[in-house]
Amino acid sequence: MPIVTIQITREGTSPGATAATAEEKAALIHGVSKLLLDVLHKPMDSTFVVIDEVETENWGRGGLPVDRYREQQRAQSSE
Repeated sequence: MPIVTIQITREGTSPGATAATAEEKAALIHGVSKLLLDVLHKPMDSTFVVIDEVETENWGRGGLPVDRYREQQRAQSSE
């Protein structure tokens, strides 16, 4: 019985969206379950997928909160 946890930041993939859509989450759940079936032969009906959406203020990269990290990356790429 595999259990897969997917962590994503709580922001949408399109302008104005504040979270992944139900359709995007369903696609993630199906895709991960199918991958486990194809690679490890784990039945899809025994695979559990948990999607954890994390506020960007609780997500960090490179020693910085992710929003500040992204600002830094944008500034460096515009130089």
